[in-house]
Amino acid sequence: MTTPIKVMIIDDSALVRKVMSDIVNSDPQMEVVAHAQDPIFAQRKLETIQPDVIILDIEMPRMDGITFLQQLMPINPIPVVICSSFTEGQAQLTMQALKNGAVDVINKPKIGLKDFLTEASIQVREAIKAAAFAKVKKPAGGAIAKPAIPPKATSEQKTAASTNSVSPKYTADAVISNTTRLPQIDTDKIIAIGASTGGTQALRDVLADMPHNSPATLIVQHMPEQFTAAFAQNLNEISSMTVSEACGGEILKPGQAWVAPGNKHMLIKRIGKEYEIELVEGQLVNRHRPAVDVLFRSVSRCAGKNAIGCLLTGMGDDGARGLKEMRDAGARTFSQDEETSVVYGMPKEAWLMGASEKQVSLQNVATILIESSK
Repeated sequence: MTTPIKVMIIDDSALVRKVMSDIVNSDPQMEVVAHAQDPIFAQRKLETIQPDVIILDIEMPRMDGITFLQQLMPINPIPVVICSSFTEGQAQLTMQALKNGAVDVINKPKIGLKDFLTEASIQVREAIKAAAFAKVKKPAGGAIAKPAIPPKATSEQKTAASTNSVSPKYTADAVISNTTRLPQIDTDKIIAIGASTGGTQALRDVLADMPHNSPATLIVQHMPEQFTAAFAQNLNEISSMTVSEACGGEILKPGQAWVAPGNKHMLIKRIGKEYEIELVEGQLVNRHRPAVDVLFRSVSRCAGKNAIGCLLTGMGDDGARGLKEMRDAGARTFSQDEETSVVYGMPKEAWLMGASEKQVSLQNVATILIESSK
């Protein structure tokens, strides 16, 4: 039998450690091998235990999660998922954690709320499985830590996992019908980008290289709703473009980029020769909201040949079908290559189904997006 994903939980709350342990141990594909009440205890345990994934709180006694990451990554790069409660300060600290090597962020479970715990359990387990695939680099171009490969589920394990699902896995059809595309007309170029695990750093790299007069850019990054505004603000600080969280109703203009808010799907509609952002709730698509497939389908229908699409690092297949629809509509389409992807899942699916015309290294993504818009 294959070895389960080994998980370490670092949180100063004994109750949170207990709840998170129960969530992890309820999945036969993973197990908690250690927990610690603060990073000092964790560092001692890491001398004898090598987990595949660490679940990390940020604000803790004796040492905070950011300092722990800064000390851990140069010597022992392990995929880290931040488990954070939301306050404005926590959101900013979470962005710092992602900049310091964490691969994903999840909401801290709200103890006592059964429905929330059920939803959170799915989120936690999926984040751990994605993180176990992640290639984590040491800072400043250090060696890449070999990812732990999650075990293949047996039929019994698959059955157990399916009974824990909150809802079926819907496609983009649940939000936007796959109807006839709008007539093709010439408009300003627009760019649509999708990403998941490892995408926060990838998007920082891409946006930092985009010139101030780049085509209007739409971004879907899988992230809890409490953190997308802070993420957009972080991108705005390092990009020549103006980056903000979408509110709905914005007219797309060159030099501006919008991040889809967590828990809302982002679409566009065409008004004359202009495009307007529309936000909707609707079903989870590929178990995500926002979903990349929803944005890409909307762009394929409204913008067609006037669009450029790119799918970056991430687990699963969200965005692959939508990127194929964009390519079929005449858009230029690209995906991140395996070597530079933290998790080569979404871009791999896009490449295998012929959705992407070319695989591109992360450092060349901005260049090819701009060249394709001319």
